Amino acid sequence: MAAKRRLGKGLGALIPDEDEEVFWGGEAGKKRYREIEVDKIRPNPYQPRVEYDPVSLAELKNSIAEKGVIQPVTVREGDGYYELIAGERRLRAVKELGFEKIPAFLVEVESEEEMLELALIENIQREDLNPVDVARGYRRLIDELHLTQEEVAQKVGKERSTVTNFLRLLKLPNPILESLRAGTISMGHARALLSVAKPEQQMALWKKTVAQKWSVREVEARVRRTGKKPPRAPERPRPKSPFVEAMEEKFREILGTKVKIHSQGDRGKIEIDYYSKEDLERIWEILNGEDL
Repeated sequence: MAAKRRLGKGLGALIPDEDEEVFWGGEAGKKRYREIEVDKIRPNPYQPRVEYDPVSLAELKNSIAEKGVIQPVTVREGDGYYELIAGERRLRAVKELGFEKIPAFLVEVESEEEMLELALIENIQREDLNPVDVARGYRRLIDELHLTQEEVAQKVGKERSTVTNFLRLLKLPNPILESLRAGTISMGHARALLSVAKPEQQMALWKKTVAQKWSVREVEARVRRTGKKPPRAPERPRPKSPFVEAMEEKFREILGTKVKIHSQGDRGKIEIDYYSKEDLERIWEILNGEDL
């Protein structure tokens, strides 16, 4: 039987547990922590950040210049190089300060999917990441790793409603998103603008908000006068019976992929997700015990 498909271990994979032994020396492959040469670290191809606040980066440089790198970066080891998983700002600061080495945790990453997951989750959890990049990080977890909103919420330690509210931001026109990223409007402003039905109305209100420096309450008041989209009742799926939930879990464990059971009384249908031709063939072999 094929092994269950597993993604990364979340944030716990990025740093050792308190009771986990950290190797400071020994043979290659056994070192969990070491100082490595900055020039041997390649950038993270899955970096969700688009830009960095120069003031925040300057503050980080000052802190590192005075106290050193308190939190090591996280990398995976390649053939004669290292690939960054987490710690882009720290690496940038160290390079600009002219440091030759940086402390790093080395972790084993089993797949490109896990590399993407670790990079996205670590960055999403950073308090200095702007709302637009957080929302796009959530969207990438859903689109590229085929996670549900509920699964994303579990991995980043947030309520599902929080994830949903961030994802809704991506419905705004790009100029408004860039304004939110730059900090000229807040997430409160953006959420108020989402209540306006038409993009052209959103843009008109946004321009006035920026020009006249309206508060969130002022924008909300203007939205009410402009004409608010009729509120939609949240979609609540019908509760599934414990038996159906247990069967879904069994199917997931056996097939190693997402499975949904839609039941109506004693009848229903089963949805099985696959993500490539090879994945479909793997599922076929599990179900039939033979090759296609």
